[in-house]
Amino acid sequence: MNYFLTYTVYVLILSVLMGISTWKLFKKLGYNPLFAFIPFYNYFIILKETKHPKWWAILSYLPIVGPIMMTVFHIYLMKKFGKSLFQHQLLTAILPFIYMATVNYSKNVELEDENELFLTDEEKNAKKKDSFIGSITFAVVFATIIHVFVTQPFGIPTGSMERTLLVGDFLFVNKWSYGYRMPMRPLAIPFLQGTIMDTGQPGNPKDDPKSYVDGVALPYSRILQFNKPQRNDVVVFNYPQDSVHTAIDRKDPYVKRCVAAAGDTFEMRAGRLFVNGQPEKVLGDQEVQHRYMVTTGSQLDIPGLYNTNGFLPVQEQQTDKGFVYWFQGLTDQTAAEIKQLPQVIDMKEDVLEKGVGAISYKLNADKTDYTKSIDTTQSIFPINKPWNQDWYGPVRIPKKGDVVALNQESLPMYQWIISEYEHNSLENKNGKIFVNGKETNQYTIKQDYYMMVGDNRDASLDARFFGFVPEENIVGKPMFTWMSLQGAFKDASSSYQAPFKVRWDRMFKATNTGEANKTSYWWIAAMILILFFGWEYFMKLFKKKNTEEEL
Repeated sequence: MNYFLTYTVYVLILSVLMGISTWKLFKKLGYNPLFAFIPFYNYFIILKETKHPKWWAILSYLPIVGPIMMTVFHIYLMKKFGKSLFQHQLLTAILPFIYMATVNYSKNVELEDENELFLTDEEKNAKKKDSFIGSITFAVVFATIIHVFVTQPFGIPTGSMERTLLVGDFLFVNKWSYGYRMPMRPLAIPFLQGTIMDTGQPGNPKDDPKSYVDGVALPYSRILQFNKPQRNDVVVFNYPQDSVHTAIDRKDPYVKRCVAAAGDTFEMRAGRLFVNGQPEKVLGDQEVQHRYMVTTGSQLDIPGLYNTNGFLPVQEQQTDKGFVYWFQGLTDQTAAEIKQLPQVIDMKEDVLEKGVGAISYKLNADKTDYTKSIDTTQSIFPINKPWNQDWYGPVRIPKKGDVVALNQESLPMYQWIISEYEHNSLENKNGKIFVNGKETNQYTIKQDYYMMVGDNRDASLDARFFGFVPEENIVGKPMFTWMSLQGAFKDASSSYQAPFKVRWDRMFKATNTGEANKTSYWWIAAMILILFFGWEYFMKLFKKKNTEEEL
């Protein structure tokens, strides 16, 4: 069932529930009882009768926003019939169709007289309070609309994209860059990604309460898709192998660079990236970085290096002869400067050996010994290849329409695509491969895939580990950095932490131009602030002028 058909079914179910639980109330309002069953128009009548903006009715069935607006409209309707106490509003919010039905079918329900001449001071104060709460609610709804349908804030917690995106950068992501992906879990708490809070085992999201109702689901659909991710785009996507969330749009968001698109061939040679047999094209906002091991006779002044080179994640270990440092990612210039320090005895790039697979294993239950259970999240993809993050491939990125051979050697490369991303049943029995119950030796790819890799290649958990990123996981492009705070996130892999400071020079600058000198958007921020704070002032001035003219 496609997205819009499923969505229509949900709307019709809600409309029937609305009609069954309120048709008598609509009759008392002077309308045909059947109007209570008509989507959108039923809420239009409620807003009209309660003297609220009638255009709000279009928000009533929108994913995520709709449940909030419906609750508000239901409370308006109940107040119209005298159910204005806190317990009435609580019941309306928690058990909407049940409570409204009890009011609808009660014998003594009557319209409330709203003539302000007969209101007590307490009732007038309550009305002002409701007006204030209504303003706050609409502000939340407006912010939710922007968050769900236009742009989403996103923070950079790790150094995988250094020096293009820094740890502590906060971005706005354009959800329309590659076509808008329709929400797949319409019943959800606004502004939360996957879970509400960490209530179970610390750091383990599997036992945390989810921020959405998984049972109310819509299929994947993308509208107005005029572009697809191109090579060298910085892209935000949902982590494909997130085992906590079945909903694609609720999986953890990641940001990497699309180094190879569908149909390209990707390869790493001694830590250098090649696409279609050619060295990567380095854009103006990128800096090539590599992992280095530095041996010194005495301790380095790491905080001093931060002052001249910015935060450099590093592990420090003291030895009998001095110190050993493992720098996550150094540019050629920074590496040359460190090599000239008087304490340095030896410095070499840390490149993994060719032909050695990078496989990690999980700890056993008591965390004292490793078992033979492979940790696929920390192991190179696919696990049957003698590859690692420095020597990888060559591998062709699957493209829609590709027919790939299936055998025991190729299956680890494509099994996630077949079973998880393209939702087929897959079995491997007695050396034979079955897709949807039929034995086969080939498979036709149903969507495009992408190779997403961090700019800080030696400190990035990326597609070399979790595999190809399906098109349905793409969220959009980062637009600009609205806040940048050094030291906002702790780097657990570093012996030293970055001192806290606000990086004013990065704020309100474009993030996806590929240029070294990025465009500043300070003027847009200033306009938004002027409109936000100035609008209320001018409206008050306008109302005051009208009042004076009436007098």
